[in-house]
Amino acid sequence: MDRLPLNALRAFALVLERGGVRAAARELAISHSAVSRHLKELERWLGVALLEKRDGGGLRATAQGQLLAEAARNGLHGMQQAVEAVREQRSSYSVSVCATPSFAVRWLLPRLPALQRSYPRLEVSVVVDQRLEEPGSFSSDLAIRTGRGPWPALLAEPLMDECLYPLLSPALWRQSGRFRDPEELCRMRLLHDRDPNTSWQVWRQKYGPAALDVRRGPRFASSDLLLRAAAQGLGVALARHRLAQEDLASGALVRPFETRVIDLGAAYWIVRPRGGAPREAVTILLAWLRREAERTPLVPS
Repeated sequence: MDRLPLNALRAFALVLERGGVRAAARELAISHSAVSRHLKELERWLGVALLEKRDGGGLRATAQGQLLAEAARNGLHGMQQAVEAVREQRSSYSVSVCATPSFAVRWLLPRLPALQRSYPRLEVSVVVDQRLEEPGSFSSDLAIRTGRGPWPALLAEPLMDECLYPLLSPALWRQSGRFRDPEELCRMRLLHDRDPNTSWQVWRQKYGPAALDVRRGPRFASSDLLLRAAAQGLGVALARHRLAQEDLASGALVRPFETRVIDLGAAYWIVRPRGGAPREAVTILLAWLRREAERTPLVPS
């Protein structure tokens, strides 16, 4: 059997249930265009039209669409009930958290041994997802997301602020004359993160220099790869403080401009499904995450 496009089926069922694409997008906490892509994907996969325009505006299901919508609603409802039943049968001390690979490796995992010592019976499973584009469909107990939201389909609370600053390897800094003037960046290779919020354009707008060509330099798919590339001496990275702390502490990376930072505000969020009181294991993990965030100061020293 071909793999069922479950996300597309869910989007289709919600479009009909909620009365339109925009309402379904709000429910799923994704963009209007993402829902439209799901609908087109489903129609291509089936080879039939599922929706048609009403005379007075809006959408309605075709005959084939009505048949599929009813089956999809029943199937998704049954799957949801099964998921909840399985969750109830899990160990009361089992909890899962989803995060980007970079955040999981550089912030979360180094702190888990301390959590395990404090709560020996707690079983924390870590799921990594680089995109985290559809929070309404994730199956973890909670997730750590980057960005500014909003995520109306979820409970969301800010976890930590973040800031950016340039970093490079000590060897490259020595070879470059231990520069302290941002003008010197013009002769350095810039390393780029895929996240547009951490682009060198943001740095140039605040600190310059105006002549800095922010288009040049290699690009990396994650913050972890970016920092590893900088530590290998490949160039200068504009890095997230929270993710670079261990490299700074160990001396693997240095900051050429100690007083210049870009404030990103509330950059990390805890998000989790709505409905019902969280299990004890989830409550323990939530409280621990908040304490760890408070223990790690934002202002770099």
